[in-house]
Amino acid sequence: MTAFVTALGLVLVIEGAFYALAPVLAKILMRQGIAASDSALRGCGLVALALGVAIVWLARN
Repeated sequence: MTAFVTALGLVLVIEGAFYALAPVLAKILMRQGIAASDSALRGCGLVALALGVAIVWLARN
């Protein structure tokens, strides 16, 4: 459970830093996300999920 809370905290730190340091870029990316098709967003989400699992697996082994 500690690892999960730590990971959640790190996600919030990274996202918070992105919005704090580059708010204009964040707005541009949000507009592009809204304009993207559902299948494109789903594909990007699956790629991000796979990369995340791979990174965690590599870090743990």
